[in-house]
Parts: sequence; structure tokens; C-alpha cells
Amino acid sequence: MTQASTRASLAPVIGLEVHVQLETETKIFCGCSTDVEDTEPNTNTCPVCLGLPGSLPVLNEASVEAAVKLGKAIEANIPERTRFHRKNYFYPDLPKGFQITQYDAPICADGHLEISHEGERRDIGIERAHLEEDPGSLQHEGGHIDTADYTLVDYNRAGVPLMEIVTKPDFRTAGEVRDFLTKLEEVLEYLGIYDSQRDGSLRIDANISLVAESEIGPAGSISDVVLADANRTEVKNISSHKGAETALAYEITRQRNAIERGREVTQETRHWDETRGITVSMREKEAEKEYRYFREADIPPLEVADWKAEIPIPELPDARRERFQTEYGLGDEAAAKLTSTKQVADFFEAVADRFDPDLAASWVADTLLGELNYRDMAITDVEGRFDEISRLIELVAEEEITERNAREVVLRSMLDEGHTPDDVVEAEDLGKSGADEIATAVEEAIENNPEAVDDVLAGEEGAINFLVGQVMQETGGRADPGDVNELLREHLPETN
Repeated sequence: MTQASTRASLAPVIGLEVHVQLETETKIFCGCSTDVEDTEPNTNTCPVCLGLPGSLPVLNEASVEAAVKLGKAIEANIPERTRFHRKNYFYPDLPKGFQITQYDAPICADGHLEISHEGERRDIGIERAHLEEDPGSLQHEGGHIDTADYTLVDYNRAGVPLMEIVTKPDFRTAGEVRDFLTKLEEVLEYLGIYDSQRDGSLRIDANISLVAESEIGPAGSISDVVLADANRTEVKNISSHKGAETALAYEITRQRNAIERGREVTQETRHWDETRGITVSMREKEAEKEYRYFREADIPPLEVADWKAEIPIPELPDARRERFQTEYGLGDEAAAKLTSTKQVADFFEAVADRFDPDLAASWVADTLLGELNYRDMAITDVEGRFDEISRLIELVAEEEITERNAREVVLRSMLDEGHTPDDVVEAEDLGKSGADEIATAVEEAIENNPEAVDDVLAGEEGAINFLVGQVMQETGGRADPGDVNELLREHLPETN
């Protein structure tokens, strides 16, 4: 078999383990704060999260509620009873020498999440989602993980509540993984259990195998026997959607090249070095038995069967997208933009309550989000200025200023200088020109530009834009370009 045919006959099989930091005020088994950003190392700690002898864990109710919400959102099975285990391994950032997690009785199992990839919808199976505590964090000084002079340990993160979401090996491309992570993050934010702005709030471990394309079924299915025979590489410490796509693309290429050269792909754990854009071998992949799971004796079994019915979940992104299309008559693209985050969707609906939905959609989806993105800002940065932005849209709706001036002068001054819309309109004299002023400017444009007039009369439609520009310049941009165009044509009857 040639190298080219070998490359063509291999297909990636990818599964994910996504670690999500749940948005709670305190850690999962103690009262220490989860606000670890900009905090001195090893200050948000106590005997429980440091694993000191005699300390006992107490389960955080909010973390359980968050897990139930996720389970409902992904239509998972939430069992009558769930329990915690100890997962034993000895890393410097794991102070107890074991991690309190869930093993054979996770709080969520057998769920799914639908994604759209390259115009096709796919269902990604979620094998389980379980609660666990975060270890601490390592800081490698003087180099990367494999070249550092020494490593510092910060236990502030130890005990922060995590939800580990384990997918089935349903991904076949790195692009699908990126789309899944985007959709998952949307759902988590809509549920109100996750904050993407927190440092380290989403971390991904990816398991990659290459198998013969002939072993993959027509619907992407693959047997457990084939998966067991394929040496699986785990890539750890991926921290973003783009990072996941890049890391997987690199690792798939690395494995293909190894196979083409007749080398065996080792079953191992590799570290994604984002700075260098490569994966680095860390250790041989542990087998499940090496973790020596046993039940956590200090935490009784958790029963949520009755409680879960009382925990509501909000309208999720897909449902809200469909409602926006039906209720407001939005197209696919506008509906997607306006439901990209819950905050954007809430902002749009508040605007749509005051103005025509088409005007509200145009201003929020295109104008406002476009200007915010240009400034690396988010809708949350202007939520407190909702009344000011509504006033700006009102000025446009009532035709007191032109849409162009509203967008290019007023809004930009509001975002850059913090001014109010009325102050900008007054300072820049942006009130719309009166009919007499516009009529005078039209007459002057026609009189002063006979060559452009001749071009228009000769059928050169583009020349009318020059005359419109002259009127706009004369009125300081305070005339509506559409009105000016119509008025010019009225004064040039031969163009009708």
C-alpha cells in the first residue's frame, strides 16, 4: 500500500473529556471562595481543600443543582441515587493524593447534544457528566512543562467545583469538535452555571485514534472491538475552542505520519503546548485500574430523584433561535447572531419591546454588535447603558437624525467617549436638515455640477451618487440619502 493510500484509508476517531468550572460562590466541599483570579497564591485554602488529616468534606448544594440543570438540558438520565468515589493518583497539585469524583454512578448519563457542522446537523452522544473537585495549578518557571527549571504549586483552585462531560467517540474531524464546544458553551451560559470569562473555566482533554475507514459505519458508528484495538492518545490541557481544533489537527497529522513510516502509535498522554503548537509526551496512558477507585466514605449517597423535578431550566439557545424566527420574523443569520449568548438575546428582546423588531434586529445584530466586536467589547459592557442605546434608536426611528450619523458618529462617540446620544447630537449639530435646506442644497448641486447632470441624463446611474454626495456634504450629513436621491430625480425629470 502506498503512503497516499494509507493516508486516505485512515480516519480519526475522537472523544472528549470537557472540564467545566461551575459558577458557584464557594468550593464543592468547603466554604473557600472560588474567586481565584488576581488572588495571592495559596490564600483561598482551608484544611478541607488542602486535604489535612481530620478534615471532612461537605457537598455544595449549588454544584448539584448546576449538574441537574445540565442533565436536563442534554436530556440525560439522572438516576435515583448517585455517589462519590476517590480517584487515586499522585500529582503535586493534588494535595490529598486522591481526587473526590464520581465513578460508576455519575449524576448524568446517556445524554446528547445536537450540533451543526458545515450545514449538516449531527447528534453527539454524551456518555456521562459527573461532579468532581479541581486540583491545584502548576506554574512552570524558566521554560515549558518539559524544560522548566522548576515548578510552583498554587492550591487556590484545589476544590473548585467541576463538571466533567465525557462524550462518546462520535467526532470525525477537528472542526466538529470546535463546533461542539461552541454549542456546549452556549448551553452552559444559558443555564447560568458557567462563566466563559473566568480564567481556566473550560479545559479539554481529547482522545484520538486512527482507524481504517472501512471500520466506520455509514452513520459514523464504530464497534467497541475496533476502538479497543486502536492505540489511543490523550491530549491534555487544551483551553479553548480554537486550541482544541489546532491541537487535534496537529495530533492527527502526527499519528498519520508515524503510521506511514511504519511506526506504532504509542498509547500515551500528551501535553498540548499552545506556544509551540505541538503535543509533547508526558507519560504512558494510565489504565482505569491504576486509579484504584473506591467509595468516598465521608460523603453519603446523593438522592436527587424528587428534587430534580423542582429545578427549572431556562429556554435554551436552539429553542430561543426558533422562537425569534417565528415571533419576530428573523432570518437564520440574524436569529443566530441574536442568540449567540443569553445576554445578547435578552438585550435584543428588551429593544424589540420598544421598537419595530426589524429595526431592533438591525441595530443590535449588525450595528451594535459590530461596533462592540471592533472594540473587543461584549454586550455585557453596555448592559448598564440600555436606556441610552434605546434613546439613540428612538432618534433614528423618529427620523430626528440619519441612520448613518447615528451609527458612524453618535454610537461611536458613546462607546469611545462615554457621551450620551443627545449630547452628541447637540454638540455635532446632527439634527436632520429641514425640507427647505435640503431643497436648496439639491438645487445648488445640480447647478454647480453640470457634467454630472449630463452623465445622469445620458443614463449613467452611478453619477446620481456623486450628486447625492454633494448634497450630503452641503448638509453636513444631516439629510437622508434616500430622500436626497428621490428629490434629485424630481428635479431631473428626464431620469424618471
